[in-house]
Order: sequence, then C-alpha cells, then structure tokens
Amino acid sequence: MTPLRIIIGTTASGKERLALAVAERLGGEIVSVDSMKVYRGLDVATAKAGPDERAAVPHHCLDLVEPTETFSAADFVRAAEAAIAAIRARGAVPVLSGGTAFYYKALLEGLFDGSAADPALRAELEARATEQGSETLHRDLEKADPAAAAKIHPSDLRRIIRALEVLHLTGQGISASQTQWREFHHPDPEVRASSFFAQPRHPFIMVRLVRSRDDLHRRVAERIGRMAANGLEEEARRVWENRDAIARTPLQAVGYKEFFPYFSGECSWEEAVERLRLGTNRLVRSQDTWFRKFPAHEIALASDESTEKAADDLVAGVFRL
Repeated sequence: MTPLRIIIGTTASGKERLALAVAERLGGEIVSVDSMKVYRGLDVATAKAGPDERAAVPHHCLDLVEPTETFSAADFVRAAEAAIAAIRARGAVPVLSGGTAFYYKALLEGLFDGSAADPALRAELEARATEQGSETLHRDLEKADPAAAAKIHPSDLRRIIRALEVLHLTGQGISASQTQWREFHHPDPEVRASSFFAQPRHPFIMVRLVRSRDDLHRRVAERIGRMAANGLEEEARRVWENRDAIARTPLQAVGYKEFFPYFSGECSWEEAVERLRLGTNRLVRSQDTWFRKFPAHEIALASDESTEKAADDLVAGVFRL
C-alpha cells in the first residue's frame, strides 16, 4: 500500500506550497488536513488553495460543508479515508498537509468511540443539575468513573454531562480515551513513535517543516498583508453579519473574531489587524508545541531557501517512491 506522504508545519511555514511542489513531482494528490478549510466560502483567512493550485494538483477535503454546519473530527476521518482510497485506486500518491494536529491523530490512530449523543438523557441530566446542582452529577461521575471526575471541576456541567452520557452510551468511562492518547504527550520522540503510532491505520512518511521564529513572524506579517489585499475585510464582515447562524468553530477561528470589535465600532482597522497578527503568532506557537510531539523528520528551511529545492530534496530523499 502506498504510504501517505505527510508534511506538517505551523501556519505561515509554507507547508501547503511545499506539499503542492511535492505532489507535482510524485504524481500525487493533496488531502487537506485543516479544520477551517472544510468550510465553503471561508477562503481568504484560511489561505485556501485557489483555482490555479487546484488545477495543477487535485485537492481533497476542501469546501465540504457550509459555515453554518458543525463538522467533527469523525466527519473529517470519513472524508479523508474516502479521498485516500480514491487517490490510491487511481495509482496516485496521497500527499497530506495542513495545520490541525487533532485531525492527523484521528486519521492515523483513530478516535475514541464516544461521539454518539443521547438528547433525552442529556435533557434529563440538565434538569437534575438545575434542581440539585452540578455537584450532584459530579458525585455520580465520581462513583462511575473516578478518573474522569478527578479531571473535571464540579461546576463544569457541560463536561460532567458529556462524561455521564458517554458512560451510558458506551458502557465505559470517558477516561478510557485518556489511556488511548496518553503517549501523545511523552517527551521522548522514540516513545511517541513506538506508542503514538504503534499500529497506524495507514503507512506513512512524515516530515515537519521548521523555520526560525523571526522568519515565521515575518511570514505571518506578509501573509496578513496578502489577505488584507485579497478581500479579508469583506470575508470577515460576512462572518460577523451572519454570526448568529455560523457554527462555533468558524466563528471562533483566528482570522475572523479579531475583526468583530472593528465591525462593532470598538477599535480601528489597524488595531484589528494587530490583534490578528498577535493571534496568529499565538496559534503558531500552539501548533509548534503539538507538532513537536509527532514522530516526523525535521526539514529546516532558511528564509531564502526555495520551495522547489526543498521539494526536490524530499522527493530524492525521505519521500522517494
């Protein structure tokens, strides 16, 4: 079975551009691993591949749902699995790239089977909490799943109800998912490689694109400038104007929420852009923290190093067929 070629990296690292160049050289097709690019019409702030890139190389897992719809990791896994199977059936190479660490984890190792819901049970638990307090439900959870209860504050009603719901629906505590994911955070990369991906659902070769902090900050600023020139304000305004209908994930995404104070007259455009710059740099740090945990070959790029050369090196090296 053809291994997945996976390129991970932070926002503004250039991973999608590198993935495009690699796919062109390998005769591959790209599977986007990004929780925001699944939404139709949210193109500028997500730096979604445009018509030219999609014409050059087929792209998958883009524009799957409307911004008003919820979209889960389980939904992504189903879409990605279908795309990967179709790519392999055509004799092409699946090239994965994107910035959502949880989606990679879900695809390569699978999800804890606790995603089902029971609206009637949830309503019953909420009614009990209203009458007796969330602490009562927390005591029930302590008896049934003490490991989960120890990690959930007695006043965190949403998580308490979810834990009790999973227990009722699956017959096991939600803490089982903590066991499944424990080694994801292990500091030793060899342990992560042997346990996190001990039985991956797909063979894969993964590289992590690395740049210096100064270079990333410069690239973030340049990225925001391009977005502003290409219609970011109009796109963010559409999200703002439809905020009552739009799903929580896109509504809270970096690239939109920073402009809400601007649209409500609470700050200037320049202040909103600065909020976006700061928010994007925070996102970069968070992504870097997660991706360092992955068992990937590190590819360090200097600010003046070309994507084409990096793609040539990858195809001749770790990504060779």
